[in-house]
Amino acid sequence: MMHAITFQTAWGLIRITASEKGVTAIDLSPSDPGARQQPAAEAGGAAASIMAEARAQLLAYIAGTRREFSFPVDCSAGTPFQRKVWKAITRIPYGRVRSYQWVAIRVGGKQYARAVGMALGANPVPIVVPCHRIVSHDGSLGGFSCGLPLKRRLLNLEGTLSQLRNAQ
Repeated sequence: MMHAITFQTAWGLIRITASEKGVTAIDLSPSDPGARQQPAAEAGGAAASIMAEARAQLLAYIAGTRREFSFPVDCSAGTPFQRKVWKAITRIPYGRVRSYQWVAIRVGGKQYARAVGMALGANPVPIVVPCHRIVSHDGSLGGFSCGLPLKRRLLNLEGTLSQLRNAQ
């Protein structure tokens, strides 16, 4: 059974969905007109504590006081290739960026750069699986499923935006 909470941050609403195994989705711009702040207490069991911890850690990240996440993530909905890509990018430290090609080489070969981009676009847990840290080989931003303004904001928070070409 899936449980969800929506909460306010300094950057707007965020919606977290979780199973008993971990966070299954983070929506950084919930478009549901009925989305409202919902307390984590509405869910029960493990999902409630997972969502409460995820909420606290995401708020701390946005405030600039947290750099890593320790709550469980359930990426079981992804394909084996997607999960391989997501696992590879979780190794990219806060404040660093890597290229699509860098990821592709780690998951099978540089010919997979486009497939890496597709896997990143399907990432259900942005920020925690830091797809915003992946940029084009030439140092330009590349894409981001949550939109380039949010990618710029995340990279700026982590101190890497100014290092990129064409980032403004």
